[in-house]
Amino acid sequence: MNKTTLIATIFILVMAVFPFTVDSAWLSIGITFLVFATVAFSQDIILGRAGVFNMGHAIFFGIGAYTTAILNVHFGLEIIATIPFAIIFPVIVAIVLAGPIIHLRGDYLLVATIGFNIIFEQVLSNDLFGLTGGPNGIFGIDVVRIFGYELFSDKAIYYMAFGLLLITLLIIRNLDNSRYGRALYYINKDEIAAKSMGINIPYYKLFAFALGAAIAGVAGSIFAIQYSAVSPESFSFMQSVMFFAIVLVGGSASLPGVIIGTFVMFVLPELFTEFKESRYLIFGAAMVLTMVLRPNGVWPASFGNIPKYLKEKALKAKPKGETK
Repeated sequence: MNKTTLIATIFILVMAVFPFTVDSAWLSIGITFLVFATVAFSQDIILGRAGVFNMGHAIFFGIGAYTTAILNVHFGLEIIATIPFAIIFPVIVAIVLAGPIIHLRGDYLLVATIGFNIIFEQVLSNDLFGLTGGPNGIFGIDVVRIFGYELFSDKAIYYMAFGLLLITLLIIRNLDNSRYGRALYYINKDEIAAKSMGINIPYYKLFAFALGAAIAGVAGSIFAIQYSAVSPESFSFMQSVMFFAIVLVGGSASLPGVIIGTFVMFVLPELFTEFKESRYLIFGAAMVLTMVLRPNGVWPASFGNIPKYLKEKALKAKPKGETK
């Protein structure tokens, strides 16, 4: 068992018993931590693996949440019935939005995604078609019902979020060991070399956007269930900044890194609530210090996530006399 697997196992075991060791306030923080970690992992597929500078990830998170809220409150669908739509709608929007700008690189793509996020927040605030509730959002989201049982307790919601995180980790692990994962890694490292190998760069980038959007959409649905309400400020540009920062602070394409990043960016500020506004000064200083001392993240990925046999093949193919 390698170090990453050992840490993942310990993390899963700790989170599995967490609800039985804390009070209701920390249980609520635990639910949000799991939801944000899931969204951060979905952002990591786009940013950490495909290398696409996406600063509008809160769009997909918000679409999932609002889809569940609108279909449940306005159309009377059961929460479970809304989840497939909370997956499909973000994927469609991701393809529609990313398609025209997927050829952009770096700062240009970053600015475009920021613009999309600002537009999305304004659309929600202006009560599109009378469905989004304007600045106040939507309240009165129903409880989850499965086979006649109502899952309304915080523990039930916690384990829904925990289950989603486990599924996300499984998806990412399978992605890393697939040809899709290897293609994304090559694109991230060198687009020109990837293109010369016959990799369809726009296709794989759109795939990363779609997969990341689908996962974020389900996380948004859990988020709406947790608070029984949604509002525009929860899916603002600053929320996208947080998801972006989680990946960079923790370490791109690193599973332990994203977990650490989520803790640093979300849980750590909660530990300093008694300091009120001054806690953000401490938090900001800690972020700057982290990026200065660990520019690749707290726990950076060592060799991307390329399978071992490919790494060995690449080393054997290296020309004689070339330095390591």
